[in-house]
Amino acid sequence: MSLQLITVAALALVFLIATVLPVHMGALAFVAAFVVGTAFAGESTDDIVAGFPGDLFVILVGVTLLFAIAKGNGTVDWLVHRAVRAVGGRIMLIPWVMFGVTAVLTAVGAVVPAAVAIIAPIGMSFASRYRINPVLMGLLIINGASAGGFSPMSIFGGIVNGVVERNNLPSDPGLLFVSSFLFNVVLSVVVFFLFGGRELLRRQPEKAEAVLAGGGTPPAPAPGTPSGGTTGDDADVPPALTRDGVFTLLGLASLAIGVLVFGLDVGFTALSVAALLSLVSPTAAKAAVGQVAWPTVLLICGIVTYVSLMERAGTIDWLGNLVTGIGTPLLAALVICVIGAIVSAFASTTGILGALIPLAVPFLLAGEIGAVGLIVALSISSSVVDSSPFSTSGALVVANTPAADRDRTFRRLMIWGFSMCAVAPVATWIFFVSPGWL
Repeated sequence: MSLQLITVAALALVFLIATVLPVHMGALAFVAAFVVGTAFAGESTDDIVAGFPGDLFVILVGVTLLFAIAKGNGTVDWLVHRAVRAVGGRIMLIPWVMFGVTAVLTAVGAVVPAAVAIIAPIGMSFASRYRINPVLMGLLIINGASAGGFSPMSIFGGIVNGVVERNNLPSDPGLLFVSSFLFNVVLSVVVFFLFGGRELLRRQPEKAEAVLAGGGTPPAPAPGTPSGGTTGDDADVPPALTRDGVFTLLGLASLAIGVLVFGLDVGFTALSVAALLSLVSPTAAKAAVGQVAWPTVLLICGIVTYVSLMERAGTIDWLGNLVTGIGTPLLAALVICVIGAIVSAFASTTGILGALIPLAVPFLLAGEIGAVGLIVALSISSSVVDSSPFSTSGALVVANTPAADRDRTFRRLMIWGFSMCAVAPVATWIFFVSPGWL
């Protein structure tokens, strides 16, 4: 067996084991890099470690640390509460508020599963109380996470843009973000009308106090409370924005301006903001270190380290030539997108993004297919299938669904997620790849 086949078989084995067993994919990838590199490729451990993605490590740690600080000091809770209050009791808008809040969280650096884990309990609780289809609520939360997931400050965006830059491919981070956002908005409009949106549009607005308190009617004022006032226990009273929260909002705004306007490095800028917030409130920031998405850091760094080994072994060029050998470049591009969608429905989207884009590099360098268009199509195809209940985001939605609706929600998310494995690659291929405008 050739070295190229060995590296491919080892990567497939890593994905298989991590899918069927509770073993971390990133750890397996590091082990595979060590075993294959030393036993078959004749490399030293220094050669293997040289493939470690230091730039992605800084991005992942920086943005997740900053987000953990924002969650720990109450800034995220304040933002969610203010967003829900803004709907003014209009039940039909609550799923869209959840979409928007989740999109903002991932756009400023939250890991997609982490953002879904924060918003899903809130959104599914509203769905249960106000007779909103849990599939509708769950899909809008997941789609919101995907919509913001490819901003230049986000984890997905950082991974894709970093891989593209290291392989000297044309890139357009802004177009990637806008394309993903708009695709998920359109997809969510379809979801809204497929899963009960028409009935929500016919609903009369309910009192905002009742919506926020979680009850059917607003709480009666206590004796001595002025008309229209609230009691101390009223859930309509928003959490106070503390001094730390104000500094955190300023820090997030500074990160956005620095990255989007001045082109600063995402990872080091996020770390700088997090360090400044740590100086302002050392105790609160210390606890945030433990909330960094270390499993995601391990996953991405492990996968990319192994892919670097594959590049040195010539596997990437070999696989790229196989795809090119299909004979029809447009068909080959569609095949790549379908592979990304199917594998991502069961495995980690972050891992897939780190592995598949390098596999497409030789094919893209041939120049017959626009690199930007295929990267956008592959990114969207690999992310919108997170609605599958076998993915982390889909599983979080199912887990937060009331027991009576859980089985039905699981089945519908499974059908929807698998349908996206066919619909998303074809739709993105038609719009972004086949016209050749990118």
